[in-house]
Amino acid sequence: MKAIKFTLEGKTAMFKKPDVNAFVYFTYSHIHKIALLGIFGAVIGLGGYNQQNSLDKTADEKRDYPEFYAKLQNLKISIQPDLKNNGYFSKKIQTFNNSVGYASREEGGNLIVREQWLENPMWTIYILDNSAVEAGLFESLKDNLLNNQCVYAPYLGKNDHPAVIHHCEHVELYESKDHYITSLFPGNGMRLDGFSYNDKAHYVFRERMPFRLNKEYNFYEYEEFVMTNSEIENPEEMEKIYADGEYRLIFF
Repeated sequence: MKAIKFTLEGKTAMFKKPDVNAFVYFTYSHIHKIALLGIFGAVIGLGGYNQQNSLDKTADEKRDYPEFYAKLQNLKISIQPDLKNNGYFSKKIQTFNNSVGYASREEGGNLIVREQWLENPMWTIYILDNSAVEAGLFESLKDNLLNNQCVYAPYLGKNDHPAVIHHCEHVELYESKDHYITSLFPGNGMRLDGFSYNDKAHYVFRERMPFRLNKEYNFYEYEEFVMTNSEIENPEEMEKIYADGEYRLIFF
């Protein structure tokens, strides 16, 4: 199976969770599929949330989804975190002031913002070449990635966090019969047998992350995602596992 592969990284990233407390905004631990589709949309110049219901559109022109999601949602992607620290990225709380006039009704008009940021995140991203979207769109995405071109500047969650895309290439993936997965993958129905495939201390990462957009309100819909060095007891009941060197990938 053919795929496009590239490295995505940045100095910092912030994929804001919609559930917050009064003190700080939290981030997801990894980039999720919707944010990744947004980066693809920036690469080829598709509209985002701001253009979805702009004031110059008639009721008939308004879309159910942002353009990037409407056109790219069927892409099959795989997210392989950097394995240096078992796929874990450090997080730190950043505090800064927002003093624009509309930011705060507090005295002085100064809003103190506290956000949790990922530090030095890096992922290897795969896009399956399986005719899931319009051929012209996929070709544009492939060409722009291979030639290091973007229509809009991509960022990692917010425009405070520029994204760096490099080492893009075509790869040939092969179906694997191994009982382990190194990428992030939806964990529904998955059973672990408790043995690590790489002889390192056993670890399991789990987090409910955005998986798709609700059509009516564009709210996130969630799946639990897993990353683990445990062997999988029932790989035959899951999506196909593909191999690329040391990596074993699930596409979703």
